[in-house]
Amino acid sequence: MRNAMAWGPKAIFLSVLLFPCLAATTLAQSDLDEVHVAPLTNAGNSASVKLQPPLLSHAAEIIRKQVDLVLVPVTITDERDRLLTGLQEDNFQVFDGKHRQQIKHFSSEDAPVSLGIVLDLSSSMASKMEWARQAVLEFCKAANPADEFFMVSFADRPELLAGFTDHIEDIQERLTSAVPHGRTALLDAVYFAIHQMRGAKYPKRALLIISDGGDNHSRYGEREVRSLLKEADVMLYAIALIDPTSQVLEEVRGPELLEEITSLTGGRAFGIGQPNLLPAIANKVGMELRNQYVLGYHPDNAIHNGKWHRIQVKIKLPKSIWPVWIHAKSGYYAPTE
Repeated sequence: MRNAMAWGPKAIFLSVLLFPCLAATTLAQSDLDEVHVAPLTNAGNSASVKLQPPLLSHAAEIIRKQVDLVLVPVTITDERDRLLTGLQEDNFQVFDGKHRQQIKHFSSEDAPVSLGIVLDLSSSMASKMEWARQAVLEFCKAANPADEFFMVSFADRPELLAGFTDHIEDIQERLTSAVPHGRTALLDAVYFAIHQMRGAKYPKRALLIISDGGDNHSRYGEREVRSLLKEADVMLYAIALIDPTSQVLEEVRGPELLEEITSLTGGRAFGIGQPNLLPAIANKVGMELRNQYVLGYHPDNAIHNGKWHRIQVKIKLPKSIWPVWIHAKSGYYAPTE
């Protein structure tokens, strides 16, 4: 898990090396508590701050234009898995490899996101489809009104059910005719959805997977999907319906797989045992996407060599707030030119 380092009698820096295996071996569990209390973060001083609707600054719009600008969306949660909002720029430190970077852009504003929904339509989802439909709608409702969506379904292979739209009704209409069948090509669906993101109009991009099992029918392997996710700059979230009694290898392996690939991108995986929890968790993911911090920096040692750079984020908080968890992408590939 994450370790704390003491930096004086009143404050601590919490750091996490953001790497594919950073998270616990079990999926994050939600307490569904929507009362989020955030600390005011001058060292040694804490206060309650009302939940604000933060997210991305307009500075994010230039990420594709300035190749040396690295943007790191960050989610901070407490021990009850509640979002911590109201933090300021001086609460954060960001490291590129071993080198601390100067934060050039900081934001906690709510700005539009390009969102992809990846829905399991394999035969095992037949009895859970009504809850899955509600989950998709709750996810869309929790989004920024300006967000755009697309939806990919997967069974034996992935299919584009709805292209990019800002009308929830378009997604809802496609859902009504979705019929579960076949096996589970989950990794193929992620690969397919990442490529759909090429048509996104916003720089902040995220995918939500809703599934009840592991992969048993994909052509692409885990290594290929991890490599693509590292390059894509897309946050990946997952809600997994877990059957603790299952003896099927891919279903037992499924939660661990989702945990690994989501943590790589700065997203999270939520494991639940009952399908009726799907809508509430989907709403939670939507709210989390609207309540993130964004740290932007120009790497001091910017070398256009195409190599992988690990990112480390630290935060400074009063001891009374500890412990907290930091969720951010594990790194990025440097440009080649």
